[in-house]
Amino acid sequence: MSDMYDESNGETHADGRHGEGGHERTFAALPATHGRGFAQSWWGQAWLKALEETALDLAQLKSGRRLARSGAVGAVSVRPGRITAVVHDRDGTPHRSDVLLQRLSEDEWDRFLGMAVERAGHIAALLDREMPPHLVEDAAAAGVELLPGIGDLEPQCDCDAWDHCGHTAALCYQVARLLDQDPFVLFLMRGRAERELLDALQVRSVAEAEAEETSAEEQEGAQEGVRADEAYAEGAILPPLPDLPPLPPEPGLPPALDTEADPAPGLDVAALEFLAARAAVEAHRMLAEALSPGHERQPVEQELTPDEDAVRLAAAAPATAVAARLSTAAGRGKDGLAMAVRAWGYGGAAALSVLEEEWTPEADALARARAALEAAWDEGERPRLRAARNRWTVVGSDAQLRHGTDGRWWPYRKERGRWTPAGPAAHDPATALALATGGE
Repeated sequence: MSDMYDESNGETHADGRHGEGGHERTFAALPATHGRGFAQSWWGQAWLKALEETALDLAQLKSGRRLARSGAVGAVSVRPGRITAVVHDRDGTPHRSDVLLQRLSEDEWDRFLGMAVERAGHIAALLDREMPPHLVEDAAAAGVELLPGIGDLEPQCDCDAWDHCGHTAALCYQVARLLDQDPFVLFLMRGRAERELLDALQVRSVAEAEAEETSAEEQEGAQEGVRADEAYAEGAILPPLPDLPPLPPEPGLPPALDTEADPAPGLDVAALEFLAARAAVEAHRMLAEALSPGHERQPVEQELTPDEDAVRLAAAAPATAVAARLSTAAGRGKDGLAMAVRAWGYGGAAALSVLEEEWTPEADALARARAALEAAWDEGERPRLRAARNRWTVVGSDAQLRHGTDGRWWPYRKERGRWTPAGPAAHDPATALALATGGE
């Protein structure tokens, strides 16, 4: 794998880039930060998930968070396949720390560019410094993994640690803040600088347009083809079967049911149109997942209960009448359904379960939860927590952490006397609590 990493050095440019073609960017050291999570964007949190699910030593993660929060990470150099910074220990000792991430191959870049030019919305979002989830999903469907997964962040540090140490962890936490501000940092790590990537997209767009024009002209002047039965009889000359058609860029539109004829008694046309549209969206999502690499190794999703499915539909219900019917069917009431929809938006069925179910962790799960809480804050910084089953409430505050059966932490905040979901789950309880308290 070593040949997939770039270790070139270059001269510093006036705009802060380094190396030939601007293939290195150096970011000034960020100031110390306290009381906030390192990543606010979903892609920044995905980066931290890759770190936190890979590291074997929670104490090293805790040390890394402490160093990153204290401003001990120097200027960060980002180039294809590698990020580098000098990280100072608490006693001031400097350490050269690197984290390696595999670059995309030329074939993977070709597939990514081909996918991106077909969806103008992806390019527009990137120019706004956003990374929409559909871009990552569509890239995965094309066989290109943009975000790192478990084990993809390879640490190297002159402290000679064999796994992630506090220095490489601190570097990763600091890079999560950079990714929040500019997702093109991720593309640079994967092998393409911003200008190079945008130029390639423009060239590909022009080429696609010219190819479509040429194809249309050729079809107009094409001769009549061969009869199907004649071609079948000459099977030896048949070409190989074509590849599977690509995933449509968006879900199909169901037929409109608004006709001049009156609907049958008891038929709610608006509700039926809504269900048809949601079925098309769900079918598109399932097809995208089925075409993604490694899908056959993923666990089968649990079938939703009727109550969970009602909340899923309510989360997308644009019509008041439809939402009202779902509220009645679920037996929740307007406020109860709104609370469930809010939880669903943060994490689907898992978030809904955390909202409604209170459970008592078994001894080993409780020990892991307490160890995570102990490692999440520096000595003396941990808030006072009152535990009740799987819920830890901050004493004297309207903030609460709920522990899920999968080991993740969910932020909650008391609003108008009710505990309310405050954000998505995090593997780090300090990150989750920062969402619940708004960074206070």
